[in-house]
Amino acid sequence: MPALSLLLILGFLTVLSVASCVVIPLERAFPLNGLVELSQLVARDQLRHSRMLQGLVGGVVDFSVQGTSDPYLVGLYFTKVKLGSPPREFNVQIDTGSDILWVTCSSCADCPQSSGLGIQLSLFDTTSSSSARMVPCSDPMCSSEYQTTATQCSQSNQCSYSFQYGDGSGTSGYYVTDMLSFDAVMGQSSIANSSALIVFGCSTYQSGDLTKTDKAVDGIFGFGQGDLSVISQLSSRGITPRVFSHCLKGDGSGGGIMVLGAIMEPSIVYSPLVPSQPHYNLMLQSIAVNGQLLQIDPSVFATSSNRGTIVDSGTTLAYLVQEAYDPFVSAITATVSPSVTPTISKGNQCYLVAASVSQIFPPVSLNFASGASMMLKPEDYLIRSGFYNGDTMWCIGFQKVQGGISILGDLVLKDKIFVYDLAHQRIGWANYDCSLSVNVSITSSKDFINEGQLSMSSSTKEMLFKLIPLSFITFLIQLLELVEFQFL
Repeated sequence: MPALSLLLILGFLTVLSVASCVVIPLERAFPLNGLVELSQLVARDQLRHSRMLQGLVGGVVDFSVQGTSDPYLVGLYFTKVKLGSPPREFNVQIDTGSDILWVTCSSCADCPQSSGLGIQLSLFDTTSSSSARMVPCSDPMCSSEYQTTATQCSQSNQCSYSFQYGDGSGTSGYYVTDMLSFDAVMGQSSIANSSALIVFGCSTYQSGDLTKTDKAVDGIFGFGQGDLSVISQLSSRGITPRVFSHCLKGDGSGGGIMVLGAIMEPSIVYSPLVPSQPHYNLMLQSIAVNGQLLQIDPSVFATSSNRGTIVDSGTTLAYLVQEAYDPFVSAITATVSPSVTPTISKGNQCYLVAASVSQIFPPVSLNFASGASMMLKPEDYLIRSGFYNGDTMWCIGFQKVQGGISILGDLVLKDKIFVYDLAHQRIGWANYDCSLSVNVSITSSKDFINEGQLSMSSSTKEMLFKLIPLSFITFLIQLLELVEFQFL
């Protein structure tokens, strides 16, 4: 009988402990394929880059290590997270260029009260959550390896932060620990409600562009590599694998999906991340237009303190250093000139097109280390800018950069699966229709489920994380001991 009890308990633990992942639906703040002025998108990106690129050369706080982000400087995609006990929903923007998750506190001064995105703004109130706790100055995150110039100790013994951006906007607040609730995709085609204790920021003050309402949200969900990012917190405790993925829709109103886990697709190719970089840097080696390599000195892509290639979901367009941009645009223009009318519009290289761009414009290949190529369709490097004399005006969406940092933003990332495999320090991608369901890996083996249909393709072989509270395991052990005692 004790052996049978042991088998029953171990079997129960096995059922509850199958590997899982977290799936997050995304929405877009505004559609990328709409008729938006290029100058507006460039101005938006420039504000963000002034903060990012200064951080690379030590001019401001390195936000990718400890920090937060301005809703007007980060991604176009936002999602909902549930925080506190009982859980409340908050709309937060997705940003791979920063680390921490932060939301606006109920005591925040000069914070937006409404949003032009058509969403209801929420405020986090620590007194209304039974599980909320302030992070004291004695906590390790306020010192040692977590310490940055952005982390401070307030007079009330609270671990606080204060950030000032290059454009004059800023935010400050304090760190709290509370429950993050989520739906975990389990084995055997099931979804389980789960939660985990995490550290996140509670913003009590915002200034500058952060106070504007046109695209206001409740906070930022940082997916950087720092210790305080949610993906790092959860993976360090074995709750999720140290990998996340996204598939961003480019058509219609946009949107997509983000997974705290790996999206599986046979055509994914991987390229290694450049080590010891604050952002997601890849080693771009060459560019080909219509299968022909461009004459570009590879050294312009080399990574240093002020050079390199960054993948950033918070950037709207894409940016190439001048040494690569000029031959790139020249090759495109030379290829399509017989079929279109090249023109300059507001300083941008544009084309008047009477037919479908997919029939006229050539494919482009961005070639990275380890033989990984990123294939771009015309819609991945062109922006539709309007109409002229019955023709459609399409402009090059890549922008020229005078400095040495090339940035691959949303223009390039859309309509592709991207996998950020932090455990193996690599990024993978594959062209994909992101309106379709995706295969989500729930183990480190080849097992996967089809998100949307949630059908298991094979048996689960490895556990990446467990969702069983330690207290519950202790209870089962005590129960087992009691059963054994009774049968002695």
